[in-house]
Amino acid sequence: MEPFPEWARRVAAFHQTHRRALHGSLIVVLAGFSAVAFGIAPLAPDAADLPRSTVIEHLQIDGIDAQLDALAEQELELTRADLTRRSDTAPGLLARLGVVDDEAADFLRNDRTARLVLQGRPGKMVQVQTNSAGRLTQLVARFPAERDEQKTTHFTRLTMERLADQWQARLETAPLATQVRLGSGTITSSLFAAADDAHIPDTISIQMAEIFSNDIDFRRELRQGDTFTVVYESLTADGEPITWNDGTGRVLAAKFVNDGDSHEAMWFPTANGKGGYFAPDGTSKRRSFLASPLAFSRVTSGFSMRFHPILKTWRKHNGVDYAAPKGTPVRAVGDGVVAFAGWQNGYGNAVEIRHTNGRSTFYAHMSRIDVRKGQRIEQGAGVGLVGATGWATGAHLHFEFRVNGSFQDPLRIARASEAVTLPAALKPQFDVQASLYEGKLAIAETMLGVPRNEAE
Repeated sequence: MEPFPEWARRVAAFHQTHRRALHGSLIVVLAGFSAVAFGIAPLAPDAADLPRSTVIEHLQIDGIDAQLDALAEQELELTRADLTRRSDTAPGLLARLGVVDDEAADFLRNDRTARLVLQGRPGKMVQVQTNSAGRLTQLVARFPAERDEQKTTHFTRLTMERLADQWQARLETAPLATQVRLGSGTITSSLFAAADDAHIPDTISIQMAEIFSNDIDFRRELRQGDTFTVVYESLTADGEPITWNDGTGRVLAAKFVNDGDSHEAMWFPTANGKGGYFAPDGTSKRRSFLASPLAFSRVTSGFSMRFHPILKTWRKHNGVDYAAPKGTPVRAVGDGVVAFAGWQNGYGNAVEIRHTNGRSTFYAHMSRIDVRKGQRIEQGAGVGLVGATGWATGAHLHFEFRVNGSFQDPLRIARASEAVTLPAALKPQFDVQASLYEGKLAIAETMLGVPRNEAE
């Protein structure tokens, strides 16, 4: 064998002398390469490089008879709903809801609590749950709360169900929930017609007319092409839209463009559960006097000379006559004290309310009086009901406004009366809420001119 070259022997001797140092250096170098490789290499392989395979599996499907048998073994629960009618009986109501259960019908007819479903006003929301044979498992009825002070905030829930092979019924009162809805419309003939076209309930239209009554005379100043947008509450009971009171709550914000002039209002709670409508700058829409003693009605005789329908002579008409059905609620247009409540000759049932600064209001021809002399009354509170007592040819309200005994035009007084101001301490909070409502009104405005089925 040929001996190692001289250089090889020197390398071997160097390795033998410095073996430990060389091994440590080699480990450090290799670790460095490993770290670089780990930082550059991907954490997972490229999906395009993975192997692919197709798996075909034949499934055994049961025949139609077997599937029907399996379906028949399942216990089905069916749910149906309807509104009660004035002519409903226990068997008739259940039959209309697809229930075949004589025992349930007997309980509904005879139990003191359960039969409330059929008593009182029709229109109760009834929902039933049955098995596949049509036997009733549960009935739930929802209708307005019994107590007057809760009718706008709560509902009554009547539940009838079978527990331990025995029927039981119970009553509960639960709060209504609210959903926020948007709407918009364009005036072609009237506010109500435009609201109907936009699927906006009448109660919301009436509220809008009230909110802007001091800015717009809705009887004489509406123009074709005027537009409105509104944000309002929709009330629900257990998630179901209610059927009474149009199913609506309060207008939260509204904008009305009348003859090119824009008017806006936002609801804001002030104190003690009360609140009011304010313009975006915080100016109140409420004034010391309402524009009308009726929520919404038609003026048949204004503050002027007229031909008296009974005396058959031309006489000065010192008030305003509002046409309205008998029984329509009459309200006080401002805070005050009842100075007179009773019968007054040709005026029939009449009420006089004294306000501040020598001002008074007079309400006549009512079918019923709901206040007494000396009673302190707030703006909007009930005074009585529209009627045709005294010298009246039909149901209407005669309304007068006096200042220091002098007759004034009621239609002009409201606009000239003092505005109620927003407390300065509440202004920052109002600004935040007004900004939110401005955004919702802007969204509602984008729906103007859009066909209703597209907008919804």
